[in-house]
Amino acid sequence: MAITAALVKELRDTSGAGMMDAKKALTETNGDMEAAIDWLRTKGLATAAKKSGRTAAEGLVGVAVDGGVGVLVEVNSETDFVGKNAEFQEMVAGVTKAALGVSDVEALKAADMGGKTVAEVVTDKIATIGENMSVRRMARVEGETVGTYIHTAAAEGMGKIGVMVALKGGNADIAKQIAMHVAAADPRPQALTEADLDDAAIEKEKTFLTEQARESGKPEAVIEKMIGGRMQKFFAEVTLVNQSFVINPDITVGQAAKDAGAEILSFVRLEVGEGIEKKEEDFAAEVAKTMGG
Repeated sequence: MAITAALVKELRDTSGAGMMDAKKALTETNGDMEAAIDWLRTKGLATAAKKSGRTAAEGLVGVAVDGGVGVLVEVNSETDFVGKNAEFQEMVAGVTKAALGVSDVEALKAADMGGKTVAEVVTDKIATIGENMSVRRMARVEGETVGTYIHTAAAEGMGKIGVMVALKGGNADIAKQIAMHVAAADPRPQALTEADLDDAAIEKEKTFLTEQARESGKPEAVIEKMIGGRMQKFFAEVTLVNQSFVINPDITVGQAAKDAGAEILSFVRLEVGEGIEKKEEDFAAEVAKTMGG
């Protein structure tokens, strides 16, 4: 029986399996829809779609560098258990390596990974590991020197927080030190310089400081000067080049780079699950869900 695109689509819609798996199932069963569904169930591939609605806010951030190019990729899972799973970690390493050849997360999902797309590989792992997973974000930097740092590493090149720093000039040591600073800094740097700050963030802070200053009851002229000074303090706190360097607080990060003969071109910090609303579950429920698939 001819395996048509319509037949493959019907099986995908029914089973939730990936396109290549649906096509293979139909080929193996000579186009028999019921037998194909049974084939997918036997392989554990018909359940992936059912898991896709679950919140995936755990997982790992992977990092890879090739010459002057660095990438960070966040791959999510439902529980922290899976982040410690060697099979999941192997997949994260492969996805991160694939990211070196693309520029955004959508291109990454379509990228080749051992004869399948990254999206298809993830779907396969959903079926075999038994949790929802997703390739959520990726970031890319380029420079003469690229430094990376993984905080709370689960394995080589992956952990809960990943940082990359791209430099013009400098060396691997200062690049890594600045990456470590980005991971540890409180508050976190929001931008490289004042000019790179988001206009909305600046306006929000200025509005807050204005309202705060007006509560003092001082004249508007005095308030304007107060706001000006406080905004400069804000810029120093949230821009990377102006922050006090955690390794030597007597100088700024920008000065530390300059002293090492480097200029910071860009930086990225990704933390697993940031911005995702997590559902509260007790530990027993998490274990039961993991054991039950």
